[in-house]
Amino acid sequence: MSSSFGSKPAGLRLERMKASPRYTDGLFRNTHLPTQLKRPPISTVGEFIFGGQRRTPPAPLPSVSPLEGWNRRAETGLRATWLGHSTVLLEIDGLRVLTDPVWGERASPTRLMGPKRFQPVPVAISALPPLDAVVISHDHYDHLDYPTILELVRLNVPFVTSLGVGAHLEAWGVPAERITELDWWEQLELPGGLQITAAPSQHFSGRSMGDRNATLWSSIVMRGPRHAVFFSGDTGLTPEYAEIRRRLGPFDLIMLEVGAFHPSWGDIHLGPENALKALSLLGGGSFLPVHWGTFNLAIHAWDEPAETLMQLGPKQGVQLVMPHLGEPVEPSRVERVDPWWRPIAALAKDSSWCSKNAKQDEENEQEPALLEPID
Repeated sequence: MSSSFGSKPAGLRLERMKASPRYTDGLFRNTHLPTQLKRPPISTVGEFIFGGQRRTPPAPLPSVSPLEGWNRRAETGLRATWLGHSTVLLEIDGLRVLTDPVWGERASPTRLMGPKRFQPVPVAISALPPLDAVVISHDHYDHLDYPTILELVRLNVPFVTSLGVGAHLEAWGVPAERITELDWWEQLELPGGLQITAAPSQHFSGRSMGDRNATLWSSIVMRGPRHAVFFSGDTGLTPEYAEIRRRLGPFDLIMLEVGAFHPSWGDIHLGPENALKALSLLGGGSFLPVHWGTFNLAIHAWDEPAETLMQLGPKQGVQLVMPHLGEPVEPSRVERVDPWWRPIAALAKDSSWCSKNAKQDEENEQEPALLEPID
């Protein structure tokens, strides 16, 4: 279990972190938030552990194998395959980037407890096509997964991440020469012309109670010769998105987190309504929602993010991209959304499915500190 916590930055890595404008008194800081985030009220913590309704689907969500689609060229030059939560395989102008890869069964430091996946990833890591980069936004368990990294180490692929996160990767066997750590606005250019830039987000980091904000968190922009993609990682709504638009936009595809939201966490998670506001600040573009439909991480119903987007998005003229799990899609060719999750949600009306769902909710109970430790 201890290995999954990772390692603390030291040496030259730590010296580089200390030189960041975001690093003060031994911690990274958000630009538009107080030094310490507010502790959620006790009632919220209790509801998170024991309360909430319909927090897990009553059956596995439908998924498809992406292998046949990946064997065909992306005709428009931009294709995305949502593999669950914030894991997306992006094909940008002939290069492939994997975001926040999580194949583990639980978003937790241990396999014995913590949020359990609703269903397996639609494809094994061993079946992935050759990758040009893996990007990791920050070090929370539902974005940086120890067993997944152990498998990805076997692939000769570079890792691009936020300042300090490389300490975890190196401790788990990723060669130092394959790790690039970026501060906000710093950029790496890969062979083939793909630029990867770290940009602001409003969140926090940590894998235990003792290392909160010891590493940086970022959004990520990936720009090829013809297309550009924005990936939020985890974030609250921040005016810095307008600056990202000015300096790094426009974007053909915008991937924003929409799940695991609550009023007490409004500064550090978007949720669907604030995601639409963030989309506007970023200048618009096809919108692929991520960070939902995979783990029970909040109090809201598992399908609430999708249903809220379906209700509000079209009224605002938003081009939603909401494919099945594992379905490769070219955003510019998406004409409408098929609400594929609704038949599963409808099963909950059956009492037998409700009973099964309640049992799964009980199995998924966890301490909040395993995911996002509160100081």
